[in-house]
Formats: sequence, C-alpha cells, structure tokens
Amino acid sequence: MRKAENVIVGISIGDLNGIGGEIVLKTLEDVRMLEFFTPVIFASVKTITFLKNHFDLDISFNGINNLDQIITGKINVFNVWNDRVDINFGQEDMVIGEFAIKSLFAATKALKEGAIDVLVTAPINKQTIQSEAFNFPGHTDYLAQELDGESLMFMVSNDLRIGLLTDHVPVKDIANNITPQLIESKVNTVYTSLQKDFNIRRPKIAVLGINPHTGDNGVIGKEDDEIMRPTLKALNDNGKLVYGPYAADSFFGSGNYKNFDAIIAAYHDQGLIPFKTLSFGSGVNYTAGLSKIRTSPDHGTAFEIAGKGEANINSFKEAVFLALKLYENRMENAELSKNPLVTPQKKI
Repeated sequence: MRKAENVIVGISIGDLNGIGGEIVLKTLEDVRMLEFFTPVIFASVKTITFLKNHFDLDISFNGINNLDQIITGKINVFNVWNDRVDINFGQEDMVIGEFAIKSLFAATKALKEGAIDVLVTAPINKQTIQSEAFNFPGHTDYLAQELDGESLMFMVSNDLRIGLLTDHVPVKDIANNITPQLIESKVNTVYTSLQKDFNIRRPKIAVLGINPHTGDNGVIGKEDDEIMRPTLKALNDNGKLVYGPYAADSFFGSGNYKNFDAIIAAYHDQGLIPFKTLSFGSGVNYTAGLSKIRTSPDHGTAFEIAGKGEANINSFKEAVFLALKLYENRMENAELSKNPLVTPQKKI
C-alpha cells in the first residue's frame, strides 16, 4: 500500500464559471495538504494560472503533459487542453461545459488506467455539459458506464450516510422505477460498501417508504405494501440487517436515523433534503459500488457567488479526505483477503 503522500488524487476542474476552481485551489493552498496526498488537477496551466491570479492565491504547481511526469508532494496540473478559456464567472456557457467534460474524460481515463488512485470531482452544470459526447444527467451515470459495478449515490458525513434508490428521476416516474430488483441491488450495494469501504462488519440499514406514511395500509398507495415490504423481508430473511419501510416525515426529526449505519431513501429529495439540512457544508457525495473511488462536494456550481472569493471549501476538503480514507480501507481489505487469518484447528 502506498505511503500517504504517494496516493495520487485526481481532480476534475468542473464548471470553470462556477466555484470549482476556487475551492480546489484554496484547498491546496494549504501546503500541509501535500503531506496527505499528491494532487493532479485536470485542466491546463494557463487556466489554473488565471484562477490563481484572480483569487490572489499563494500557490505553485508543476505543469505536466504526461502522467508519468507527476511529482510527489507537488500540485500537478495536467494539460488537458492548451486553448485559451474565456471564464465569465456566474454565467451558463456551453463552451465552458465542454471544458468541464474534457477534464472529466481525461481524469476518468487516468483513473481507469491506474495513473491516479482516486477521483474527486468539482461541481458541473448539468445543462451546459449536454452534448453528443456527453448525454448523462451528471457524473454518477457517466461513471457507472465507465467503471465496473452498480453505482449508487451515497451522501456521507461524520454520523450520517444516505443512499438513494432512485436519483435523478422525475417525481412522476419514481414509483414505476422502484422494483424488487432495484431495491435488492441498491441494498446490496450499500451493504457491500459499508463493509468494504467503511469497515462495518455487520451493517444495519434502514429503508424509507415510497408514499406518505408508507401508504397507510394502501390508502395512500400500495407500493410500500406490495413491493417494499416483501423485498425487505426477503433480504432480512437472508441475513441482512435491513429494516423498513419507515415513514420519512418523522424518521430524521425523531433521531431514529442515529440507530443505523446507513439509510436508503426512495428518491432524491427524500434523502437529500434531510442530509443537506443536517450536514450541509461538510457532507460528501460518494459514488458507491464502483471499482474505483470517486467523491465530490455536496453542493453545486454556486454561480451566484462564483468569482467573488466567498466559496466555502469545507465540503471539497471533506471529499478529498473521504476519498483517501476509502482508498486506505479498500487497500487494507484487499491485503486481508490475500492473507486471511487462519483459524487454528481444534485439538481432539
């Protein structure tokens, strides 16, 4: 396993008109960060120089054109492009969206090839990234295609982990998308991630209901009784500590979430609203279930404050440290699987 400073953290720059560049560089301005990992920013020296000067940051970096030129203990900037980029903070711009995708493509390729160990993505704008080359709602769906496994949006903070059955799905389509197969797949992904990534040997998981009051015995909807309950019972009967469905309206206010290692919400806002209420600014979006580790801050491009020097770096910093911790846990588990403890035979 690599020493801490030798772990290579790839960083996709996100939407350059948003706060991504600011939070990345402000995080790395603290030279102590380089004691924990070696960063590689996927952008260009010209672009990073512009951002450094705009925000008046005391930061130096090593420009590279090949990933074998990475210098440990330095901030490395991989030149994905050499074009001049016209950055207009706070503006939606399809051309800027193309640069965000170029950065993501290059970083993902490096991750797949093992040139970087983990990927941390700065926020993108979901509208300006759309093109013939990129037809996905966001990072998660693209990475699910590129990296092996069953992807799951997993929101993580110190004492709260929330996964989603459905993520970027219109509200009108949620119930039709939730099937026994989907529930089983997502529960298994969360369960495996808790074991492999978070070192929780016997995870305890709560699942929230689809309908208000979990359908009130079919009065407000039958999906919880006909789909959710039988599937969760079958999973529980097979040995997984999976419970629910729980009524979402009281689950967090009552503090019941503290009794579980993870919660699975039926849809995006059911999970993200309580998560961001309880953890905003310190939470991390982790794409669980993939062959490689990817994290991101729990916020978007924040166009309204972009370029003003007001962005909070805490969530991005937490995303970096979570990626490092998950990488360490995976490496330790891989080593243990190669050298399992031998149970002494009982003497007769």
